[in-house]
Amino acid sequence: MPTLRTPTLSLAYDDRGSGSPVVLVHGWPDAARGWGPVRDGLLADGYRVVVPDLRGCGDTEFLDAGTVRDGSADALARDVLDLADALGLDRFAVVGHDWGARTAYTLAAAAPERLRSIAGLALAYQPRGRFRMPSFRQARLFWYQWLMFVDAGVAAVRADPVGFAREQWETWSPPGWFDDDEFRATARAFENPDWVAVTLQAYRFRFDPDEPLDPHYDDIRATVAATEHLSVPTLMIQGGADHCDPPEASEDWRATSTTTGAW
Repeated sequence: MPTLRTPTLSLAYDDRGSGSPVVLVHGWPDAARGWGPVRDGLLADGYRVVVPDLRGCGDTEFLDAGTVRDGSADALARDVLDLADALGLDRFAVVGHDWGARTAYTLAAAAPERLRSIAGLALAYQPRGRFRMPSFRQARLFWYQWLMFVDAGVAAVRADPVGFAREQWETWSPPGWFDDDEFRATARAFENPDWVAVTLQAYRFRFDPDEPLDPHYDDIRATVAATEHLSVPTLMIQGGADHCDPPEASEDWRATSTTTGAW
């Protein structure tokens, strides 16, 4: 994929088509290539489709070794805006899965004037970007997150990041949804030297006040913290057989968004 320079990254992206622009933002642990069928469908319908590699994934690299490897949605949203600015996208739609969904909601709060619409896959909107301690049942499903809060767990993730990602692929969806070739092709993105650091920061900062955040995104954080309801046309899609974020996790989602609709 080609790359462009933002203030923080050498950001890898795929850009095809010439119609109304849609940015597809992948989740964790995943890669831009996972959007292939969705991208092709949108291209067939006449859209311009832009698909970046998230920071720490694939060919996207940090420009400065001293930059905090901030994996928060605030940082990811800034990356999308930097990409859109560089490509001359004044207004665009966003479709995001998992981390990408949280990024889409963050964009809708922080830069609603730039968005035509958003779609969030798998994760419901969190008003004001707040992370609350989940129920015991949900906490059990989030075992991989708590693992990253203990030193031995961090060491295990660093020792085998691909094996860690494979465990999520095998347990989050019903059996048989992927084969070994598909995982191996995607897992190349997890060999990025910053994949582990971004992963650890993205989960640890939620409940560890000592986990560093990049102050360059404080403006977005402040805007999100003051936003209870989204005004951008929004669609949320929840998998009925999601074994990590089950359907009941998004049952009250409509109460947190003022609009729903298509692009």
